[in-house]
Amino acid sequence: MTTNGGIVIVGGGLAAARTAEQLRKAEYAGPITLISDEVHLPYDRPPLSKDVLRAEVDDTTLKPAEFYDENNITLLLGSGAAELDTEAQTVTLTNGEVVAYEELVIATGLVPRTIPTLPNLAGIRVLRTYDESMALREHAGSLASVLGTEIGELVARLHRAEGVDVRCGVGVTGVTGTGHVEKVQLADGSELDADVVVVGIGSRPSTDWLEGSGIAVDNGVVCDIAGRTSAPNVWAIGDVASWRDAAGHQVRVEHWSNVAEQARVIVPAMLGRDATAAVVVPYFWSDQYDVKIQCLGEPKAGDTVHIIEDDGRKFLAFYERDGAVSGVVGGGMPGKVMKNRAKVAAAVPIADVLG
Repeated sequence: MTTNGGIVIVGGGLAAARTAEQLRKAEYAGPITLISDEVHLPYDRPPLSKDVLRAEVDDTTLKPAEFYDENNITLLLGSGAAELDTEAQTVTLTNGEVVAYEELVIATGLVPRTIPTLPNLAGIRVLRTYDESMALREHAGSLASVLGTEIGELVARLHRAEGVDVRCGVGVTGVTGTGHVEKVQLADGSELDADVVVVGIGSRPSTDWLEGSGIAVDNGVVCDIAGRTSAPNVWAIGDVASWRDAAGHQVRVEHWSNVAEQARVIVPAMLGRDATAAVVVPYFWSDQYDVKIQCLGEPKAGDTVHIIEDDGRKFLAFYERDGAVSGVVGGGMPGKVMKNRAKVAAAVPIADVLG
């Protein structure tokens, strides 16, 4: 058994790395242990589907190995968490090792959803880890449900302009091939030739290892406004965590910008110091060719959409819900999107932004 105690962080991404960094910045001098099922140092995930896949960047490591050595942070890589005992305050790893903790931070992020009925053929891939991104890059050499049909069509238009065959409103019924994927059958009876199939149907919180621990899980690890879970001395941060907001709602935000704000709250709270609730404006972006698609807030497909600008390629739109701004989405207009962050946070009346 590893008896180092101190603060144990389970996860190998941005949330785990930022928590460890903030702990040392807060002058916490006790042991810090970071556990990850990957063999890589904690790395940034958004570039995996962008710069890494385009072979523009190979390394997205957040901090070099020297950072962990200099800050006395123990890394346990290549073996993830398999079981949590909140009474004994221990985490059992997949290799059988047991790690004791005084405070535990769950930062396990997400795991990609899969299609169980797909056959076991080479060429069928998901994209979540660095290794998966590199494999897809070597081999290769859905927004409508989130943003609604109007903005989804603008994004689809962008792809069609680049020669992409966009099929909407039709599902996949099967994938066939001999050893390797060759054909994809669609629900409308059509069939597509395929060398590579990328399954991109979303992700779910990585909480399977918490089964039987007593930790409350409901679309993520349920937390209070400072990241405390239902078990003493256990906290959660990042994509896996559903934090209570100022209005009393449980909100799980899958955006990297959320992590830094949560880390600045969870660390002082964990150390028994004053902490203010995080003010989070959800944000994500996606590089589509030469156009950066950005979204601020939490727009829903049922919101009223006001398209403010549209030149045939670039666009800017406000989402309205109950008479207030619920989100801003832009394509190729980064400055105009980001300057509306405060308006989204304050849910200002839509009339104030439409003029």
